[in-house]
Amino acid sequence: MQKVAIVGRPNVGKSSLFNRLIGRREAVVADFPGVTRDAKEGLMLYHNHRISLIDTGGLWSGDEWEEAIRQKAEWAMEGAQAIIFVLDPREGLSAADYEVADWLRRLNKPVIIAANKIDSPKHEVYMAELWGLGFGEPLPISAEHARGLDDLMDRVLTHMPEDTEDVPEIAPIRISLIGRPNVGKSSLLNAITQTDRAIVADQPGTTRDSLDVEWDYGGQRFVLVDTAGIRKKPDTAIEDYAIQRSQAAIERSDLIWLVLNAGELGDHELKLANLAYDSGKPVIVVVNKWDLVPDEDLKRVEKDLNQKLNHISYAPRVYTSAINEYGIHDMLAEAMKLHEKWQSRIPTSELNRWLEVWQMRQAVPNFHGKKLKMYFMTQVETAPPTFAIFCNRADFVTRAYEGFLQNRIREDLQLAGIPVRLKWKEKGPYKREKKNETDE
Repeated sequence: MQKVAIVGRPNVGKSSLFNRLIGRREAVVADFPGVTRDAKEGLMLYHNHRISLIDTGGLWSGDEWEEAIRQKAEWAMEGAQAIIFVLDPREGLSAADYEVADWLRRLNKPVIIAANKIDSPKHEVYMAELWGLGFGEPLPISAEHARGLDDLMDRVLTHMPEDTEDVPEIAPIRISLIGRPNVGKSSLLNAITQTDRAIVADQPGTTRDSLDVEWDYGGQRFVLVDTAGIRKKPDTAIEDYAIQRSQAAIERSDLIWLVLNAGELGDHELKLANLAYDSGKPVIVVVNKWDLVPDEDLKRVEKDLNQKLNHISYAPRVYTSAINEYGIHDMLAEAMKLHEKWQSRIPTSELNRWLEVWQMRQAVPNFHGKKLKMYFMTQVETAPPTFAIFCNRADFVTRAYEGFLQNRIREDLQLAGIPVRLKWKEKGPYKREKKNETDE
């Protein structure tokens, strides 16, 4: 796979270009600088080339993140076949643009100037100044209006060999890390991948956008998504947008790592657990910073976890420390196991044998002498496993009895740790009478 990095000073449209080229909205875009801090990676296919495109943070920003962002950009350019240097010629070249240009020249990599925000030919007059940077002919583009992108990518391909590698048929397992700010999500991601891909700091809110990192473990490909910390009440508009991006990342994921601070459990963790539960995705509760819990407090913390996470008590727990890498491999091993179960399909004949057994184990709900009758059960969906049960009265199903059946499905059908959904379908005389009443 070929590698291309997108660089430039803040707020010239790097993330907009990244989103356009990969064909989906992956990077946060805003009208103020400093939104992108980590190096964000996405796959694009262009003329039989598989290209790993990397969006980097704004260089020479002059803020506290400048050095960390530059280091991430240097990582992004290691092994890159070409670098897209994005500029905004309508604003004129700034001191930061010249700093970036001098830095790129020292790297001795092929550099292509993308003159962004050139929405029409009449704006090309602004490009004359760009020739003086010494990187050859600048290309006029508009990421917002998708202008000039084919010319840009054709120029990029001149620096690449033919790509003959087949696209893998098996999709990677996508896992989102969610949690309140500063629980150690980025530290865990770095510990898993043995890199410094995500910026780590003691200051909450360091990660603002979701960060995708590809990783191989035991022959299985993963995409690990480090999401922005979800607060109770966003302090700023960008944090509110970060929450939306985190929720979107969850929807696109196969599994969720709910990262908790072992020493900080509150109502906020309940909210996050609800968010994970409602997604229908398998959840692994990652209790981070476990090494910092005093021995005399271990039982109390366990009890607190059991109480606050009772509604996802089926979810497996992994106790970790990003600092000493304790529990890191358990996170990945458990994820592989749950992903396989999440896609399981149980034969109808086996389901109905167990349905008879479960009715003998636990008395069915009885309302004034009228009992719930379950006739037939079948699996209607996978991911998550969803089962339809045909019965006489759906309104006779109590929450407690439904919970009993969900637990039996998980335990007896080897689906431990997986969210299970039930759909109740009425059949028989009551259904006809109910339909007749509705018609009247």
